[in-house]
Formats: sequence, structure tokens, C-alpha cells
Amino acid sequence: MLFRNKINTQAVAGLIIFFVMLCLTPQAMASSIFGDFTVRDEIELGKEFDKMVHQRMPLVLDPQITDYVKKLVARVAHQMPPQPFPITAAVIQNNSMNAFAVPGGYIYIYTGLILNLKHESELAAVIGHELAHVSLRHVARRMEQMKLINIASALGTLAGMLIGMSGGENAGNLGTALAVGSMGGAQSAYLSYTQANEREADHLGMNYLIAAGFNPEGMVDSFKIMKQRQWYVSNNNIPTYLSTHPGLDTRIDYLKERFQRMPPEYFKRRDDDAQFLKTQTLIRARMTDAEVALAYYKNIPAEKRTCLDNLGMGIVLSRMKKNQDAAKYFEKAHNQCPGDTLILREEGRFYFTIGNMDKASPLLREAYLRDPRDAMTLFFLARIEGVRKNYKQAILTMRKVAEMVPHDQEIHYHLGRMLGESGNYFEAHVQLAYADLYGNNPKQAKFHLQKAEGLARTAEQKEILVKLQKAVNPDQDKGPGNAPG
Repeated sequence: MLFRNKINTQAVAGLIIFFVMLCLTPQAMASSIFGDFTVRDEIELGKEFDKMVHQRMPLVLDPQITDYVKKLVARVAHQMPPQPFPITAAVIQNNSMNAFAVPGGYIYIYTGLILNLKHESELAAVIGHELAHVSLRHVARRMEQMKLINIASALGTLAGMLIGMSGGENAGNLGTALAVGSMGGAQSAYLSYTQANEREADHLGMNYLIAAGFNPEGMVDSFKIMKQRQWYVSNNNIPTYLSTHPGLDTRIDYLKERFQRMPPEYFKRRDDDAQFLKTQTLIRARMTDAEVALAYYKNIPAEKRTCLDNLGMGIVLSRMKKNQDAAKYFEKAHNQCPGDTLILREEGRFYFTIGNMDKASPLLREAYLRDPRDAMTLFFLARIEGVRKNYKQAILTMRKVAEMVPHDQEIHYHLGRMLGESGNYFEAHVQLAYADLYGNNPKQAKFHLQKAEGLARTAEQKEILVKLQKAVNPDQDKGPGNAPG
């Protein structure tokens, strides 16, 4: 959902189980690679893996966060040699300090990584390291060397790697067990990065970091932060490529040795952390434990709090239902940085949640004028119009939001409600069916599909219905050998 705040561990486990089940299907067995893991196979693997991640993992959809991460990934990826696939980034809500890339050019950044680094260059360094693994085809080449493997088995292994990084010892054990079950212990272990792989990714990632205009010290600084975290958190909360090969001092040393051969001007580069800090604020204030976040902000002396600190304080207090105190901090943030789009949006969102539409509307409208691409701003503007029973405008605006964020459960749910309240029952059931589909509630999705089937009259409605039927029942009219891969 657009505003989900908790990690669904069961959903993560479900992802792995799905992969293991997939390994047993005729379609999966027909996809055998038999030693030649081609670029086409790599693209297929990445696409299937990404599809399941989007269906099963708690993805962050706030455009303030996702747009920032995607732009940063694109900036680093631009330094790579031409790839046979686009580089695609997503943000997963998870407290682990991790990033993860899979064959086919898909990279996933965990919110815990963003939150625990100090500067944008450090995040860019981790991204560069992961993209180097993709460019060097480390996982793909090792799959190739395994000779007997299929796409489904590879999916199971990648899922095991991912869940092992998703926080919690039990989750890690489950991921490992299922990965071994789908491939065999030796094959599963064989996919792990070697120390030589890591060294190659460090050096190539450093090249990308420098070419993207960042200070090379960002990579060393990111390693130092992760090394510090090893002392007071479990290894489940640091990247697998660090915890598996704990020679961090050696890696820091050989990167520092490279520094001696670099032009001095590289080390004069300064981070522009403005968007990085905004992203951190949203993650800390909205997605971490409220008491922990409150303690963080209270630990900052009042006279030293920035507008982002006061914004974070307002968000946390609003989550704790301390609305009078929250309003004071939103006002402080607004006065410190008048016209800041994020502050306008979050302040408007706050007033919407407490039912003050007269205050929420002008704040959100100003935010929209400053950034018409922010889907969340439009989402709340649409909801305000819905509350005011201006359904024509509300539906029009919410349709725009659905185009911007097409697979979000909450958007389709509210659009369905608005359509129903306006008397358009056919489309209401269509949108509610999509909401349940994206919310992994197939039984309820079929219920709304049946209701829509009974209401379809026009040719246009029947065309809409056909698309919905295919989405809700993708295996309909397909034989056992024609299941979608």
C-alpha cells in the first residue's frame, strides 16, 4: 500500500514458498538452462523475481523516497558500460542495513540502509558496489557454471538470499532451508559471492562512484559505518556481502591504498545531502518505531533542530495521536522553511487525518503547484474532494494517482469507494477487485469480479471486464503446460 508501515514477515515467507512451489511446475522444469545461462535467461529471471517482490514484499511507494533513490541509482548506473537490460530500482521497507541486486538489472535498497548512512555518497557507494556485481555478472556466471539448473531453481535461491537479508534469525533460517531444498546445499552455497567477487565489485563500484561525481571516501565511510554496526547488532542487519566476508579492515585498506593514486581534487568533492536528508526524515518519522524516532528527535537540542527535524517530530507525534503537539512542530517546520514542498505536503496530510479540510486543502494545493508529480499530494487532494462529496473532481484526481502508481491497493480502494458513492457501481467493483488483487486477497477480488460481471452492459464495460478477468484469473483456459512462467 502507499502508506504501509509494517514489514509483513509472513508475506516474505510466502514469497519463498511460492518460488519453491514454482520449481515443481511443468513450465518451470521446461525452462532448463543446462549450463548456458544466457542474457535472455538472466532477463527472464530478473523479471520473474521482480514481479514476485512487487506482489509479496513491503515496497515503499512514497514518491519522495522512491524518486530520490531511482535518480541516485540512475546517476551511478549511467557510468556502467552499456547493459542488455535497463537498471530498475525499488525500495523495500525493512530495517536491515542492506541493498541487493539480482541478474537482469534489478536493485533493491532497504530503508534501513538509507537510515543508517550519513551522506549521499555513502549510499551511492553501496549502489555502485551492487551494480558492479550486475555488470560483472557474478551471480549469472556462477549459475552458468552449475550446468544443471532451471529458472525456477534460480528464483528459489535468489528468494532464499533475499529473505536471509530481511531481518530476524528465523526468517534467515527459513530462506536458507528453502533455497537448499530447491537446489541442493552445494549449489545454493555456490551462488554466494567469493572474496574475489567482492574485491572486483569494490574496485569497479569505486570507479562508478568517482565517475558519477562523488567523493571516493564515500565507499570507505560506508564500510566503516557497517563495521561499527557489527559490534552492536546481529549480522542479519548488515549486508550479506559484508557479514559473509568479515575482512572489512582489509577491504578498507586496499581502497585507501587506491586513494594514494587518485587526483587530490576527488577528495574536495562535497555531498549535496538535501534530498538524502529529506528521505531519511520520512523513513525515520514514518517507518520506524514511534518511540525510538521520538527519542532520536528529542535528543537534538531544540535550538539546533532543523526544519526537517521539526517536521520529523510533527510526523512522529501525529502517529502517536498527540495532535496538539504535532501541530506546533509542523508549524515550526513551516516557519523555518516556508515553501518547502515536503513540509507543505506532510502538514496538509496531518490536517487531513485530523479532519481539518480547510487547513489541509490550501497546504496540499500549494504543494501540488510546486511539485505536480507527487502522487501522494494528489492522493490527499482527491480524498478531500471525496469528503466534500465533489465526486467528479475526486474521481478524476484519483484516476491520475492510479496512473502514476498503478499497483497500489489503497489507491484503488479509495477510487472504488468514490465511484460507488457517486453511483457508478460497475467501476466501483472493478476498482475494489484490483484493490484486493494488489492486496493479495484473491477470494475477495473474485467476489468483486462477479459483481462487476453482473453489472457490465456496454461494450466498453465488457472490454474493461475482460482485462479484469485476466488479472484475477490468469490461469483460466490454460492447460497444465501453459501456465504463465
